[in-house]
Amino acid sequence: MNEKNKNMLSDSSKELPKVLLPRMIRTFFVTASIFTIVLLILLLIAEKIYHSYIFYGDEPFYLFAKVAQQNIVGIFVSTWLIGIIIGMFIYWKKTLKYLDMLAEATTKLLSKDDELIHLPSELKIIEDELNNTKRTVIRNEQVAKETEQRKNDLIMYLAHDLKTPLTSVIGYLTLLHDEKQISEELREHYLEISLDRAERLEELINEFFEITRFNLTNISLEVSRINMTRMLEQISYEFTPLYSEKGLTCTLDIEKDLEMLVDVDKMERVFDNLIRNAINYSFPNGTIDIVARKQGDMVEFIFRNQGNTIPEEKLKRIFEQFFRLDSSRRSNTGGAGLGLAISKEIVELHHGTISAWSENEIIEFSIKIPKGL
Repeated sequence: MNEKNKNMLSDSSKELPKVLLPRMIRTFFVTASIFTIVLLILLLIAEKIYHSYIFYGDEPFYLFAKVAQQNIVGIFVSTWLIGIIIGMFIYWKKTLKYLDMLAEATTKLLSKDDELIHLPSELKIIEDELNNTKRTVIRNEQVAKETEQRKNDLIMYLAHDLKTPLTSVIGYLTLLHDEKQISEELREHYLEISLDRAERLEELINEFFEITRFNLTNISLEVSRINMTRMLEQISYEFTPLYSEKGLTCTLDIEKDLEMLVDVDKMERVFDNLIRNAINYSFPNGTIDIVARKQGDMVEFIFRNQGNTIPEEKLKRIFEQFFRLDSSRRSNTGGAGLGLAISKEIVELHHGTISAWSENEIIEFSIKIPKGL
């Protein structure tokens, strides 16, 4: 069980007595109040009955009623105390019984089955809370298992992929080393292939580091005021070589001198991830549109490209850790499946939202964040 679920169960266990005891005390005082009122009414009725009849001095009931009337306060107090003591004993036993039931129910939170917890109607609120906690724990466990499996699969794929470029680099360098009389043209060709494979090898190694950083560090913000217009223009310009490789055109529709209070490095990483994603999944000779516009106290950023429509089921998971649209792991698309997950975390740290949409061979990512934190 992961640490998050352990903390959730611990918090639930601590909260149960805080919920149960005040509830039982409140119920006891309501019952005691009703008992007191009923006792007073009974005494008033007895008093009325006593005065509505004519008794003779030698009747035993008259003698008893007269003594009772003379000591009515003492009888009321003693009867009330006895009733309260009996009530306290009953509620004490009931509370202990409920605590036992809650202790047993708490242990059921750890069970892996989907069986719900059932408690008496008086504990309906606690029953609902426990069942919600159990559903959340089961769901978190499932998500954690799926994430761990995806990570393990990814590492396995990466480790396998490392062999291919490394083998190519070693092979071509060996040829260059062994063949002394090789032509300059062939030498240039071998060096070009070796460099290409070495760069791919570097990308794969960086993906390993990305996985490690994402799992071992907590992202925190260091905000400063930035001209977002110039920032987006600069980031987009840096991708010019990649645009050219696929014949892509990038258009910018950004408000002039748009200033915001953000963590510059973190937001640069978000924009870098989204532009790189748009390039990887764009049709050749297409267009990438980058839009930034104010919406009240918020600023919306849109990254739009033309590519294969993303199915609805994949759109729902696109921001999950280690999820990749390209499950075949082709070398020219995708990475570790962390870029969008990290982008989502950074945007949410800025109190913003990020969403994805895709229809009719259009892919669009939308970010909305406040102009100032």
